[in-house]
Amino acid sequence: MAPGQKRQRKPGITVTRSDHERLWLLAEAHASRDEDLAEVLLGELERARVVEDARISANVVRMGSTLRFTSDLGEDRRVTLVFPGEADIAEGKVSILTPIGVALIGLSEGQSIDWEDRGGRIHRLTVQSVGVPDDAPALAEPAGLGSSQ
Repeated sequence: MAPGQKRQRKPGITVTRSDHERLWLLAEAHASRDEDLAEVLLGELERARVVEDARISANVVRMGSTLRFTSDLGEDRRVTLVFPGEADIAEGKVSILTPIGVALIGLSEGQSIDWEDRGGRIHRLTVQSVGVPDDAPALAEPAGLGSSQ
């Protein structure tokens, strides 16, 4: 981290029960290939609030979500968060088994997080918008948007 640069506290994240289970197994299986990244993913899963799949808000990044984020490097990117076998950077499909993929999981629109690239540099990204995956179950409405009747 650069002198004078302060790492921000990590924002609260939410993960569906099915993503949590699949990602936990994936991280454990991947530990022999990249122990550091597996540990970071497991750490995110440990701190995540786990909810039933149908109870996740539409504005939360989960596996299969297409989202737009901006970064402290001036990037403005639209990507889809996918499992490793589906990754294709040319199509904007980012693997969960990358530092940026791990940083994105569970964030909500408007949240920012610091993440460390493979070279050890700290970057900050902010989720601008989240699209619902095509195969997502019916979703809960974001808090406060339900009917008051």
